[in-house]
Amino acid sequence: MASLSSGSPYRRRNDVEAGHWEDDYEDSPFHIPRTKTASVERLRRWRQAALVLDASRRFQYTLDIKKEEEKKKILEKIRAHVQAIRAAYVFSFKASAPTNARLRADLCFPLWKFIAFHPKPSGDFGIGRDELCTMMRDHDFYTLERIGGGGRGRGVNGVSDLLKTNVEKGILGDYADLLKRRNEFGSNNYPQPKGRSFWRFLWEACQDYTLIILVVAAVISLALGIRKEGIKRGWYDGAGITFAVIIIIVVTATSDYRQSLRFQNIIAEKRNIHLQVIRGGRRVEVSIFDVVVGDVVPLNIGDQVPADGILIIGHSLGIDESAMTGESKIVHKNSRLPFLLSGCKVADGCGTMLVTSVGINTEWGLLMASISEDTGEETPMQIRLNGIATFIGIVGVAGAIGVLVVLLIRFFTGHTKNPDGSIQFKRGKTIANDAANGTIKIISNSVGIVADAVDAVIKILSIMVTIVVVAVPEGLPLAVTLILAYSMRKMMADKALVRTLSACETMGSATTICSDKTGTLTLNQMTVLSTYIGGQKIDPPDSKSELPPMLSTLLIEGIAQNTNGSVFVPEGGEDLEVSGSPTEMAILIWGVKLGMNFDAVRSESTIIHVFPFNSEKKRGGTALHLPDSQVHIHWKGAAEIILALCTRYIDANDHILPMDEDKKLFFKQAIDDMAAGSLRCVAIAYRSYEIEKTPVDEEELTQWALPEDDLILLAIIGLKDPCRPGVKEVVRLCQNAGVKVRMITGDNLKTAKAIALECGILSSDENAREPYLIEGSVFRRYSEEERKAIAEDILVMGRSSPNDKLLLVQALQKRKHVVAVTGDGTNDAPALHEADVGLSMGIQGTEVAKESSDIVILDDNFASVVKVFRWGRSVYANIQKFIQFQLSVNVATIIINIVAAIFSGEVPLNTVQLLWVNLIMDTLGALALATEPPTDHLMHKPPVGHRAPLITNIMWRNLLIQTIYQASVVLVLAFRGRSLLGLQHQSAEHANKVNHTIMFNAFVLCQIFNEFNARQPDEKNIFKGITKNHWFMGIAAVEIILQFIIVEFNRKFTSTVGLNWKQWLISVAIGFMSWPLAFFGKLIPVPETPLLTETPLLKLFSRRFRRLRNYLRTICKSRSRDDL
Repeated sequence: MASLSSGSPYRRRNDVEAGHWEDDYEDSPFHIPRTKTASVERLRRWRQAALVLDASRRFQYTLDIKKEEEKKKILEKIRAHVQAIRAAYVFSFKASAPTNARLRADLCFPLWKFIAFHPKPSGDFGIGRDELCTMMRDHDFYTLERIGGGGRGRGVNGVSDLLKTNVEKGILGDYADLLKRRNEFGSNNYPQPKGRSFWRFLWEACQDYTLIILVVAAVISLALGIRKEGIKRGWYDGAGITFAVIIIIVVTATSDYRQSLRFQNIIAEKRNIHLQVIRGGRRVEVSIFDVVVGDVVPLNIGDQVPADGILIIGHSLGIDESAMTGESKIVHKNSRLPFLLSGCKVADGCGTMLVTSVGINTEWGLLMASISEDTGEETPMQIRLNGIATFIGIVGVAGAIGVLVVLLIRFFTGHTKNPDGSIQFKRGKTIANDAANGTIKIISNSVGIVADAVDAVIKILSIMVTIVVVAVPEGLPLAVTLILAYSMRKMMADKALVRTLSACETMGSATTICSDKTGTLTLNQMTVLSTYIGGQKIDPPDSKSELPPMLSTLLIEGIAQNTNGSVFVPEGGEDLEVSGSPTEMAILIWGVKLGMNFDAVRSESTIIHVFPFNSEKKRGGTALHLPDSQVHIHWKGAAEIILALCTRYIDANDHILPMDEDKKLFFKQAIDDMAAGSLRCVAIAYRSYEIEKTPVDEEELTQWALPEDDLILLAIIGLKDPCRPGVKEVVRLCQNAGVKVRMITGDNLKTAKAIALECGILSSDENAREPYLIEGSVFRRYSEEERKAIAEDILVMGRSSPNDKLLLVQALQKRKHVVAVTGDGTNDAPALHEADVGLSMGIQGTEVAKESSDIVILDDNFASVVKVFRWGRSVYANIQKFIQFQLSVNVATIIINIVAAIFSGEVPLNTVQLLWVNLIMDTLGALALATEPPTDHLMHKPPVGHRAPLITNIMWRNLLIQTIYQASVVLVLAFRGRSLLGLQHQSAEHANKVNHTIMFNAFVLCQIFNEFNARQPDEKNIFKGITKNHWFMGIAAVEIILQFIIVEFNRKFTSTVGLNWKQWLISVAIGFMSWPLAFFGKLIPVPETPLLTETPLLKLFSRRFRRLRNYLRTICKSRSRDDL
């Protein structure tokens, strides 16, 4: 939930420095290329400019601005509560304690704190849920200190005893233990607001103004029809319209309900965070929903705190509590500030926590239960399509009014005739009922003219009921949601979890991708392949016989203690279980081969302070207190950086020797040789330190900067991480698709060069030079203009920091690139958020990185990133297919009805028939074309720009050919059908019915055949890959079967008659002609430069529409004031 972390220090706002400025966009409410950073006012503006019939349905998958404002108010209340507790705690703590920290700790500890606090047992545990919740909610440090028999320092140990857990080994973790804990303290989930039911969607579908008007017209027509023709025949027209409306409502509600279920499944997947807990002495990965009270949870940079808990031990542990407090200040936790809140993020350091409250018993659980997850989020395509819908709607209004006026004039002037040739209206002779009934039919037909092309808006034009239907294609923007919902579900199968809807579209426009190396282009399976120890190369690297005793002891001490990983030895001689990052795991496995007993080594010394590995400094360190009162400080990190800090080394005879220039050059050459072989180079070093200089107070320790000068080199390690199989072909595929692949890594520049050559990012050694190959430190020293100039050429950046990645993203965006970025670390969050599409890694990525990203790559594989590219382009292509299909129906229908109304006084297609065409066009057509899978053909085209017109010249050509053909055929049949079809010898009434049935049948079959054309707008073979899309084939078959049933068996309601086989053959032939027309039409060349874009038209019409609406609002307000 982006809104909850709005105050997070990892987020960046939309600004000029970031390469985005809204002044650069066209002055159109329907053009917002970057919706994820758009202001609320800008989002509200396009809603106000849109012409909408059913707002609840049109905006159901966009951001609910009203709900968002309510959510902020709830957040403010909860954050105020948290801040009040914190303020009260700080006040009471300072008021009761001396100012001297050491005296406060050693001499003046209040006597009452030694008084034991014995909580009331609950079930099998020594403390109950309510007491734990109260202590956590109030941050009651004094109660925590008194738990477990009193005495200083009991605190968390006392709580762990009462919860029957161990602060080092955790809970037992068997089924019975977990069940008891869930029954007693609850599970780590919270009540989810129920999603909207099918009946809710049904109710919303009923609120379409077009359908309401049609039902009213049907009821009046039904009443007058029964009065005039009797109960047996008079109810057909009204009942037919009503039945058609019911079908449309049910189909619409079903489609929307299915989309809602898909989005709910995706939201559930986003919430399902996986983390490590310690159970039975081993680290195991569990879902956040499986965390229980008593669990011991390791915390590292970027992790989310999974539940409320108490800090067991922490080293420089900084927590970002902005999700709960709204403040971006990092709160440092220690033994005097031990309370950790669920939902917060680890911003710095590391530690372990004891879980004390889960689920609804936490502040985060209460917060999440009180607000619903908003699935709404508009995408740039949705907004643009709303603009097109508004434009078509305005055009449709003019057409509908024109048809209505023409039909009314012809009717009241006596030019409207019955099928037998008699005049319907004769001045002074037509009874009121007939006139009213005729008027209702005209109004109903006028509504029907645009009901299939645009969902109509009604306006009362007279005192009684004079209706003008505004043609608005409601299904056009909603088709985007349908396509996105389908694509998101399929992308999940391709190992990509979409967190931001707009990313699906934007990936289709990406022009470059800045990719990590480790785990994305490589397998992330590290093995130690080469080592330099004691001033010489050790071969094989795990040959412990070549290591002198002191050097071996110090090296194993550094490996075991200076790590976030762990080694678990199962009982029964099973294989070791090693956990940690791939680099940590490789070094730990190598240490075990050197004879390291992990648990024994860690028990021989005490960790004083930890400097966690930092991607800026490229190193991490640990200070140890040994039993003989010595202090050792171990460092591990990038080889050349650690080497630069070393002044001495230990040789093969355990002698500590100075690092002279020759030896330093020897080690540098060793690093270069390993890097050239695509090995990651890591150095391990240490130094001793005076115990007298070591801080004692916890607050001083937190601020202590570990000494990193005068280090003694212990080892240089080369780790091999092989490239992923097939990555070179995938990179070439991106390059052929017009997407430039750039590698940004924290590794040595020579290692980066070797991997880039292996992956195909660099084509040859000739490209392995500046500016194609650059170090992060060099890039960041350039001025802003110099970075912008050089960014285009950069292919590989080595030894980069997260800020270097951010600077490169900004420079590329200023060159009008659409940038995709991969990242896994906490410090990658600004670049991920700033990029047009941020892609985080699902396996190695931190929760902070995932929250800042738009898409999570679940298998950390670059090939999956390319699949996302394919789906992004597929989404855009499928939307264009649907636009072409729908607009051809829209335009043809409006032309047919306007021309027919003007020259013949009647419309060829009645209301029920047009409603059926509308169903084919909106729901079934969108579903058929939304399910087109991505093809390799999409990756042979350049990316589509943000400003590229939605309706291309190719689409205009195809659309005009089909529209002209369909309108011409129906109009020819309308005016000359009886003679062309040989119906002159039949009665006029029957001949007209047959003619109208063939018109209706042919028009519907034209749409079904045209659906096949829309599949391949720019390819002559429209059947290519059609057998792979079972949805399309099934929907086309259903449409044909339903059309046959409507014509042959539903005659009364649709005003059709049965057709013989010759007439069916004529109808099919007319529809079939759409295929050869499309084939030969594609031979007509079209210019690449867009001839017509929607932006100028939308600006013109939306401006006029806003002025008209504001004028009407002003009149209404003035009248209401007059009434008062």
